Amino acid sequence: MTDQWTTMRMAPFDDMGEITRRRSFDRDSVLRRLDWPLLVAVVALLAIGCALVYAAKVHELKSQAFLTKHLVNIVIGAGLGVGATLVSYEFMRAYAPFVYATGIIGLIAVLGIGIDHFGAKSWIAIGAGFEVQPSEFAKVGFIVMLATILGERREGESDDPAPRRILAGLVLAMVPMGLIMLQPDLGTTMVFVFVMIAALLTAPVKMRWVAGVVLAGVAVIALAVALGFVKPYQVTRITTFTDPAAIGSDKNVAYQINESEKAISHGGLTGQGLLKGDRTNAGLVPVRESDFIFTVAGEELGLVGCSAIIGLIGIVVWRGFRIARRSKDRFGSLVAIGVVAWFGIQAFENIGMNIGVMPITGIPLPFISYGGSSMFAVLLAVGFLQNIHLRTERKAT
Repeated sequence: MTDQWTTMRMAPFDDMGEITRRRSFDRDSVLRRLDWPLLVAVVALLAIGCALVYAAKVHELKSQAFLTKHLVNIVIGAGLGVGATLVSYEFMRAYAPFVYATGIIGLIAVLGIGIDHFGAKSWIAIGAGFEVQPSEFAKVGFIVMLATILGERREGESDDPAPRRILAGLVLAMVPMGLIMLQPDLGTTMVFVFVMIAALLTAPVKMRWVAGVVLAGVAVIALAVALGFVKPYQVTRITTFTDPAAIGSDKNVAYQINESEKAISHGGLTGQGLLKGDRTNAGLVPVRESDFIFTVAGEELGLVGCSAIIGLIGIVVWRGFRIARRSKDRFGSLVAIGVVAWFGIQAFENIGMNIGVMPITGIPLPFISYGGSSMFAVLLAVGFLQNIHLRTERKAT
């Protein structure tokens, strides 16, 4: 009787202990510790992208196929992002050379067996109507490998990266940049330059190294132009940007710029309505599902919709910068700041060329544009940001 009474009296305390353990488990769960503002902003951008991709092709019979393929790309990219979130932090660092080498192999392969689209040999056909763009994955490999080189500090070394590590980082950048310029792809080369600059400023290093990266990037581009690797139409795009009066010298460039600006200006404050854009439905805007998808947003969603897209991208960049600043080690900071620089400069360049304030380059708008390789790469990078955030939160608790 006494044992039974004791058991009955202790039962509430056992329940309390179980509740405490469950609450502790909830606090430590991955879902609870995710950077939710970052995740919500990314999901919102993906939803807007789906609507715009469908709107870009709604007047064509293949609009449903485009949307379906875009959704498949998102699902695959989300799987990669989840994997990158949950993978061991040490695993991510240890396999950085493999990821980087895979990207370089892809860039070499595309020069031999690649498919030419819009004057650039940047894609490899893998069957079933799918193509892969190695330069997108090369961005991921480069960022992680650069963070490994600049973030590692051996015994006896100072906090600042040693000159040999900085030189190694420059070599890491020059190899993919050179291969990408052979395609040629000027826009992606610019992304690599800005990622490298952001990493050096974060490391941190003396400003002469940053100046060296800028000069190296200019030298690579100038050499590619001098040797004829950059196509005449790409040179025209740059000269047209620096000298608007020269727009009439190339009818194709003039057409792209004029139609892009007209579509956006017709949207006004609130837009003509989703699926109701006159110029979009008439197919007047080139590559409107990818490089010029911002024109669809401008015409159909107006200034309000465009501002929402820019604001959401701003949240992604802000949360990425916050993750970089709060990271407990330099490797995490460098990976996060590399991703932030990539997203930021690519969004700025894409939107800028759509509204006529940047040269036209064939780079997509992150999370919005149609394209499997780009979607896989950016969602994989978001997974890395979440991984670094989870590690930081775990150490803080």
